[in-house]
Amino acid sequence: MVPPNDPSSLPLRICKPESLDKYFELLDGKFSVKGFPLLSEVPSNVVFAPFLSIYKSSDAPLALLQRVQALSHKAGFLGFHKEAPSDRLMNSIGKFTSREFLSVFRFKTWWSTMWMGSSGSDLQMETQWILLNVPEIRSYVIIIPVIDGRFRSAFHPGTDGHVMICAESGSTKVTASSFDAIAYVHVSENPYYIMNEAYSALRVHLNTFKLLEEKAAPSLIDKFGWCTWDAFYLAVEPAGIWHGVNDFVEGGVSPRFLIIDDGWQSINTDDENPNEDAKNLVLGGTQMTARLHRLDECDKFRKYKGGSMLGPDPTSFDPKKPKMLILKAIEIEHAENDRDKAIQSHVTDLSPFETKIQKLKQELDVIFGGEEKSASSGSSGSRSCKAESHGMKAFTRDLRTKFKGLDDIYVWHALCGAWGGVRPDSTNLNSRIISCKLSPGLDGTMADLAVVKIVEGGIGLVHPDQAGDFYDSMHSYLADSGVTGVKVDVIHSLEYVSEDYGGRVELAKGYYKGLSDSLSKNFKGSGLISSMQQCNDFFFLGTKQISMGRVGDDFWFQDPNGDPMGVYWLQGVHMIHCAYNSMWIGQIIQPDWDMFQSDHLCAKFHAGSRAICGGPVYVSDSVGGHDFELLKKLVYPDGTIPKCQDFALPTRDCLFRNPLFDKKTILKIWNFNKYGGVIGAFNCQGAGWDPKEQRIKGYSECYKPLSVSVHVTDIEWDQKKEAAQMSEADEFIVYLNQAEELLLVSPESDAVQITIQPSTFEIFSFVPIKKLGGTSISFAPVGLANMFNSGGTIQEVEYFDSEAETCVKMEVKGGGSFLSYSNASPKKGFLNGTEAAFEWLDNGKLALNLPWTETAGGVSNVAFLF
Repeated sequence: MVPPNDPSSLPLRICKPESLDKYFELLDGKFSVKGFPLLSEVPSNVVFAPFLSIYKSSDAPLALLQRVQALSHKAGFLGFHKEAPSDRLMNSIGKFTSREFLSVFRFKTWWSTMWMGSSGSDLQMETQWILLNVPEIRSYVIIIPVIDGRFRSAFHPGTDGHVMICAESGSTKVTASSFDAIAYVHVSENPYYIMNEAYSALRVHLNTFKLLEEKAAPSLIDKFGWCTWDAFYLAVEPAGIWHGVNDFVEGGVSPRFLIIDDGWQSINTDDENPNEDAKNLVLGGTQMTARLHRLDECDKFRKYKGGSMLGPDPTSFDPKKPKMLILKAIEIEHAENDRDKAIQSHVTDLSPFETKIQKLKQELDVIFGGEEKSASSGSSGSRSCKAESHGMKAFTRDLRTKFKGLDDIYVWHALCGAWGGVRPDSTNLNSRIISCKLSPGLDGTMADLAVVKIVEGGIGLVHPDQAGDFYDSMHSYLADSGVTGVKVDVIHSLEYVSEDYGGRVELAKGYYKGLSDSLSKNFKGSGLISSMQQCNDFFFLGTKQISMGRVGDDFWFQDPNGDPMGVYWLQGVHMIHCAYNSMWIGQIIQPDWDMFQSDHLCAKFHAGSRAICGGPVYVSDSVGGHDFELLKKLVYPDGTIPKCQDFALPTRDCLFRNPLFDKKTILKIWNFNKYGGVIGAFNCQGAGWDPKEQRIKGYSECYKPLSVSVHVTDIEWDQKKEAAQMSEADEFIVYLNQAEELLLVSPESDAVQITIQPSTFEIFSFVPIKKLGGTSISFAPVGLANMFNSGGTIQEVEYFDSEAETCVKMEVKGGGSFLSYSNASPKKGFLNGTEAAFEWLDNGKLALNLPWTETAGGVSNVAFLF
């Protein structure tokens, strides 16, 4: 019997149609909103149905159900019907021209980014949603291709302004001809509300995912961490990790989490000894045809001896070694490319190329320290009989013994195990190599080495019936070894191998259920970062438990295609990915803006965005390659961060603009702190998607200084109840972090105008002014001026205002110059209960230096008496 308070047993109460406005109508080939045409030339086989006519039941919480019900009259579904069934169907849903839109599309199998235009023909293939500006009714309409039965969908561009919807199953054995709810439509007066409203409705409708608000985020979201990828690539090993973590601690910023990226697993290729690890791998790409041959750590981690790094003479590590390995591996890669070009040119004598390659590989072996014999690995995926004084468990135990603040240790793995899956007959799992079949929709995406390699080798796919056993075997071993979470990568390779498994929807359901169950059992339900996952299949089918994931492509420190300016323009592209993807992804999982390197030429540019992104801050610095002065503007000494309260989003005036190559738009993102709002303005101009070349490339003519206007109303104060109260202030103080300037503004003031150089930024902290002492005193706490997110350092503020005295008491975390605005000088200042000297200037700047006191958790009690 269903419990009476179970929301799944409560149907949505259907309101009488006459009590609600009629928002959408499909009549005579026109799809209209509030009487204004949205799509024309809608084919006769397209149908529209109101939300409640499609809705059946839901397991969503009651409050969410009621919220969706209240707005259900603003929503509905588009469907279409054809005569002949197929596994892939294309159909127009109508056309639009001369109407601004913002969209997100897949530019690679795994990654999505923003695109804008004014016609259905301007769309890109594999578009995940379209937001239309409808100024005629001062509203916005979003159209989202969704899951219908065993089919998923995406939008493609049509001719003459038409929007094409593609519904596909991913298997020739799974066909259909009719869809009642293949695209969701929603209207709202607010472009930020519309995202939450739309994805809330889809959560209720599909019952296959949960919203972020329903889940616990990983514990690392307000902490600083280090990822090993760019430091070592596949050459990661225990001594390097140890010295890397120690670098940060000695530099004054202790990582609270560590991600051991690709390179720790037991992998080999099909032509290698099935019981030995592949040797001397360095660059990403060389491992993409390899498969897991056992489910525990590889030989270099298995050989770690417990306590070996804790003694007075820990294993030494040469910080130059990873760079030497990487440079030599690049030489090998270039030599192999030269050989491949010679083959394509029908060169008959390849011996000079092979001789050079072998010579370079021998030199690589020398740098590695000679070829070591791998330990025999047997055929089981379970823990071997080794003592617990060796291997990953001993290593994580030693890390935590030495580095007390290291809360979390995550490791990387691909959704299918390794890039090439699991090697058949190497474990107790039923795995077979499946040839990859790419959807024609991916024809419009960017050339990608990962795709080429995966297609080349196929995927060793564990049968979906064993997905739960697969993940639990791996994860339970890791959890017992001291690992607290996983970064799951290469997620959307699953769509390549769905032919014999009921199609991509059914295959995904099986794998994501197994992954979710293991996450709940082994990693406290939230210890997972999803990556290479930015496609609607994953978000609609894989996020019942997963609560965090990447919102951008990888951090690229230079252009892999050789443009020397890529070292600059790729960084702006990364920020655009993250900001616009957060609009939809942030409804479902916590946005993760990925790592960067603190000694990169554009490190400060990245740091500014991470400071206010609302997620964790982590870097992939090489051992010895750090800018600690920069990191200390982001991170407290204890490894926590002054995190904003929500995830950052683009401001309204950026939604239908191109901050990458329109030569005029600065990316502005907004967020909240506890006692104010913040806007980051970033000059990202200089690169972007080229639809003709189907790649992201530089636009050097756009890489130039630009002016930007920033106003207090650019912050969407009504998106948070507490923030809405702050917006009622008559005046605000705004602090320009980079310019170190305080300005007094009001909602009626002109916007602040500044010029921003390419690949640079400014952060504007807006704090409402509090009137005290019978309105004679104006006060606003700004925060630590030496931190990028100054306002995030303020923990608590209390005002005491009486005839006898006026006092402001604050709790501030961090050390440095604490800045406030006050139109009058305080009579006294206090720090931790003791009177302290402060500086007050005629322009209202009020400053007091704060220490970092470890015993107090870095929190200082500050008070000013007026």
